[in-house]
Amino acid sequence: MRPTADASRPTMTIESALFYVFSAILLFASFRVITARSTVYAALFLVLAFFTAACLWMLLRAEFLSIALVLVYVGAVMVLFLFVVMMLDVNTDALRTGFWKHFPLAALVGVVIALEMAVVLLGGFRLGEAPPPDAEALRLGNSKLLGIEIYTQYLYPLQIAAVLLLVAIIAAIALTLRRRKDSKYVDPAAQVRARKGERLRIVKMQPEGPPPPAAPEGAAADAARLPGAPT
Repeated sequence: MRPTADASRPTMTIESALFYVFSAILLFASFRVITARSTVYAALFLVLAFFTAACLWMLLRAEFLSIALVLVYVGAVMVLFLFVVMMLDVNTDALRTGFWKHFPLAALVGVVIALEMAVVLLGGFRLGEAPPPDAEALRLGNSKLLGIEIYTQYLYPLQIAAVLLLVAIIAAIALTLRRRKDSKYVDPAAQVRARKGERLRIVKMQPEGPPPPAAPEGAAADAARLPGAPT
């Protein structure tokens, strides 16, 4: 008689295997972001990390968050980062001075932060305690449920986050707008208000240069003897 498999033992499914594969790729890409010697390679590894995180969101059936991560971060933000990195040509050798010297302390701080986040967020991963989903909620879909949840129960935190982002944008623009003394600036409003008479003005001025030198006496006499000279 063959032994039957225990039904309570969890079996390795395709989704579980893909979860571990994507998690390993995400950890590798995250590690390469901070250890790559080239800033362009670091940005490309960050793109890989974002794309792998989007795949994990897709496995968790959070389609809206997955697509938003790909469109916003991979498709817009990281492309802008790559253009900026390639245009600036940052000297990474000077920035990486003493990197491995401080790496053990940085790794220890990172592990402490990861443990603190795990302790705080561990309660949210207990799926067994979650209430069963409602049939009406399943019919609406994840995107619509997420919008309803954000704009009803979390409306004030959303507005506060929007105000903070607006302040950050204004502060970034104010820090970058530094007027240089050697740069020429023209007020467009003054140009628009200019009238026809103010664009061209004819001014009669007396010559201020030195008078022409007087001709010597011999040259004046020779000029008087020339034919056709006035007598």
